Amino acid sequence: MQLQLSPELQAFREEMRTFFTTQVPQEIRDKVAARRHPTKQDFVTTQQILNAANLAVPHWPVEYGGRDWTPLQRHIWREEMQLAHVPEPLAFNTSMIGPVLAQFGNEEQKDRFLAKTANLDIWWCQGFSEPDAGSDLAGLRTTAVQDGDEWVVNGQKTWTTMGQHADWIFCLARTDPTAEKKQRGISMLVFPMDTPGVTLRPIELLDGGFEVNEVFFEDVRVPSENLIGEVNKGWDQAKFLLGNERVGIARVGGTKGMLALAKELARETMYNGAPLLEDRRYSSRIAEIENELVALELTALRVVANSADGKPHPASSVLKLKGSVLQQEVTELIVDIAGPLSVASFAEEGSDVPDWARVSAPEYLNYRKVSIYGGSNEVQRVIISGTILGL
Repeated sequence: MQLQLSPELQAFREEMRTFFTTQVPQEIRDKVAARRHPTKQDFVTTQQILNAANLAVPHWPVEYGGRDWTPLQRHIWREEMQLAHVPEPLAFNTSMIGPVLAQFGNEEQKDRFLAKTANLDIWWCQGFSEPDAGSDLAGLRTTAVQDGDEWVVNGQKTWTTMGQHADWIFCLARTDPTAEKKQRGISMLVFPMDTPGVTLRPIELLDGGFEVNEVFFEDVRVPSENLIGEVNKGWDQAKFLLGNERVGIARVGGTKGMLALAKELARETMYNGAPLLEDRRYSSRIAEIENELVALELTALRVVANSADGKPHPASSVLKLKGSVLQQEVTELIVDIAGPLSVASFAEEGSDVPDWARVSAPEYLNYRKVSIYGGSNEVQRVIISGTILGL
């Protein structure tokens, strides 16, 4: 099934495709296509190229660098970027703190941060999850106590993705420990990562990489002007931010690209004297994923089209849930195609094992995380049952 575009939208798609495939350096896109991690400079270079063309934050309000695009144009923009293997604009900047600042920040904060956030002159990281408050985010224990014109922050955050690159952190802290409901009494503060009292410790992953970190706060003094929105209203900002994050997690274009790779590999891999793609078990798995992906794409369009005033639709939880499941299914499919070759995860360059097979297992393992970040899939089912199904 293919969505039929008007001539105008088809021209828009071609414009996006041409830009992404000609203006973003080929070596960066090749790295993403090979499922290798881009460097910090790769992200900065790409986002600044997009921002110079006014293509980094089209979903932001126009006065802060956004484009007055339709929901379908924004969908095409993201899909073509993923299909071209372009590193997407840093989500912490463009889909998380940027929209929060535009919605809840005062004019001084908007002037101070938004342009630099769009251009990746500031690299942000997220200070939400804690050792005992991940899926149950409202149970966070990091505290911020007001002392004159400053807040004093103490506590710990964990799973802080790319925190080693970050210049600033947006952090949820408990500012009223006496609040009756744990969702109340939480505020959002922003501060530089080199503030005295901030310590970052990397967490080594199974593949030997350091994508995530622990962050510790010991008497970190934050100016009161770095409070975003109203004091004790941080839960509203957290829900707004997570709703935007869940829409991006669906990654329809990225999953399409991975599925196309899986089909190509299955076509080239022989099993019992015939291409693996001709095996009914594999062909049926691929067909089922393709059907589910079409349904996900239609849902994504419906969610964006029904989001009002920049606020994400409750069905963004459906996108997060189903999108993460499909991404995991495709990575599992590629591991199965690789078979025994997938165990060569740490083979050196020049190995007889194909590069795609060497990265298949680490990628499969890494994609287990998408069930958790942005709110675990179990939490999404609770949201769906309450806000959509009315159960």
